[in-house]
Amino acid sequence: MSTLCYNRGCGQRFEPELNGSDSCTHHPGVPVFHDALKGWSCCRRRTTDFSDFLSIPGCTKGPHSQEKPPEPVKPEVKTSGEKKELADTKPKFDEFIIQAPKPLDSIRRPSPDEPFTRLQQKISASLKQSLEKLMLSEERSPEQKEEDSDEVKIGTSCKNGGCTKSFCGSANDEETCMYHAGVPIFHEGMKYWSCCKRKTSDFNTFLSQEGCTQGKHLWKKQDMGKKVVPCRFDWHQTGSQVIISIYAKNCNPELSFVEANSTVIDIHIIFEREREFEQKISLWGVIDVSRSIVNMMAAKIEVAMKKAEPMLWARLDLPPPKSGLTEGDREMMGSDDE
Repeated sequence: MSTLCYNRGCGQRFEPELNGSDSCTHHPGVPVFHDALKGWSCCRRRTTDFSDFLSIPGCTKGPHSQEKPPEPVKPEVKTSGEKKELADTKPKFDEFIIQAPKPLDSIRRPSPDEPFTRLQQKISASLKQSLEKLMLSEERSPEQKEEDSDEVKIGTSCKNGGCTKSFCGSANDEETCMYHAGVPIFHEGMKYWSCCKRKTSDFNTFLSQEGCTQGKHLWKKQDMGKKVVPCRFDWHQTGSQVIISIYAKNCNPELSFVEANSTVIDIHIIFEREREFEQKISLWGVIDVSRSIVNMMAAKIEVAMKKAEPMLWARLDLPPPKSGLTEGDREMMGSDDE
C-alpha cells in the first residue's frame, strides 16, 4: 500500500518495499522568505512567486520518509498570582464608552462626484536604480526564450497550487489534477490555503496538504495580462497630512497613478512587471488635492495627502451610510445622541 512522503519538496506517494536510497528528490533545508524572495536554505535558487517556489525541484537524493515531522511546541505562558491579581483589578473595556469623533462640519463636505485630478509623482533615485537593474537582468535572462516555447519538457512541475506531479509524457494530460484553487495565507504563525482553510503551524505539513479542487494539470503559466493582487498597506497622520503607505516593490511609474478629489482617492499601482494593486477609498476627512503628492520608492509607495483643515482624523475611510439614510441625516442623528 502506498504512503505519503513527508520529505520537504517531495510530497509524492511511494511503495515502502520499493523505497531505494535515491528514490526521493527533496530539500534537506528549510524554507527561507526574505525581501519578497522565496527559496530553500539548502540551494541558491530564489523566486518571488509562491507557486514557482513550490515547484523548485529538490537538490538532494535519498529515501522517501513516511515519518510526519512533529508540530512545533509552543511555550507555555504562566502568570504569577501577583500578576493575576493586577489583571483582575484592571477596568474592563465595557466599563467605558468610547466614541470616535465624527467628521467636523467646519468645512462643508464636498460631493464625492467631483472630477478627479491625477496627483503629482515624485520618483526616488532608489526606484530608478532598481528598475534599471531589473531591465538588465531581463535582457540577460535565458529563461524568457524557454517560456516562449510551446514544448513542455520532461520533469516540468505542475503550476497548480498544491499539486506535486511532474510531466512525464502526454499520458499526464489525462490525469486528474488535485490542487488548491485559492492562495496561500500565512497569518499569526498559521499556514493554510484560502480555498479550504485547513490550518497548520508546520510548513512541511502545509506543503503536503492534498488539493481540494479537481481539474487538469497546468504545465505552463497562462499569460493572463496584469494580475490584480492584494498588497499590505497602512496609514498614519500628522497635524497637516494623512500618509498612505503601499508596500509594493519596483512599481512602474509610467503605468501607475493615483487620482483624487476632495473626498475620494483612487489608487492604481503596477509593480513587479505583471502585478496590479487597486484601491478606491472614500476618505473620512477632506483633502487639498493640489497640495497632495505621490512618492514612489523601491520598496513602497507613499501617498501624502494634505488635509484641508488641521484636524484629527478618527480613521482613514468614511463608513458607508446606513440604508435609507443620507450622510447628512446620519450626522444629525449622531449629534442628537450626544
